Amino acid sequence: MRRVIVTGGGSGMGRAIAERFAREGDEVHILGRRAENLERVVADHPALRIVPLSVDLTDEDAVLAAVERLSVEPVDVLVNNAGGILKETPVDLKGTFDIYRRTIDANLLSAMMLTQALWPHLRRPGGRVVNISSIAAHRGGGDAYAAAKAGLCGWGLDLARRGGPDGITVNTLTPGYVQETEFFTKEGRSARHDRLAAETMVGRAGTPDDIAAAVGFLASPEAGWTTGQVIGVNGGALPGH
Repeated sequence: MRRVIVTGGGSGMGRAIAERFAREGDEVHILGRRAENLERVVADHPALRIVPLSVDLTDEDAVLAAVERLSVEPVDVLVNNAGGILKETPVDLKGTFDIYRRTIDANLLSAMMLTQALWPHLRRPGGRVVNISSIAAHRGGGDAYAAAKAGLCGWGLDLARRGGPDGITVNTLTPGYVQETEFFTKEGRSARHDRLAAETMVGRAGTPDDIAAAVGFLASPEAGWTTGQVIGVNGGALPGH
């Protein structure tokens, strides 16, 4: 049994990732701001080892307190999934600056702080870190959101170099349009659903389970020679090179 940490584990991709690990028999700690979402995941899977921890990952003191609880035993897998776009319209330049800062905190700095604090407690060898970025990192979209997600890619490469000698792998996924998430409407679909699905080579939107499957491979023992990679999971909407 592995010990797995998934941030943003209360909904969407994070929930699907957590559920996949838990179904495989792992002990999964799901982190997020909204305790009610985390508790709902636990209630839906009473037979699985899912442990909720409500925490604001942009608050450095809260991160340190969380790590004290999470580091009682080695951590096998860390999935940095938390983040999103702030759907606010600034009224002035100062408001724009505030949105920039909070967007970068939520999507980049939160992952950096948690990973740095947990780094001494990752299993050696065999630890796995998987960052969830976005297709926006490659083609823009969301202004500061795209900048933060691109930052995850670059930071992940440095982290992979650091972890290599200890047998820790670090990889980053850049999902395309994934429906059934809170990222869009309450139904989990973008208003541009038909166009975004048509952009893919397979003619459909992604699902949270598609992302969970990719994370599952990168966290597996078979992926021990896969590290320092930025991998697009987008149905071919943006081909790799």
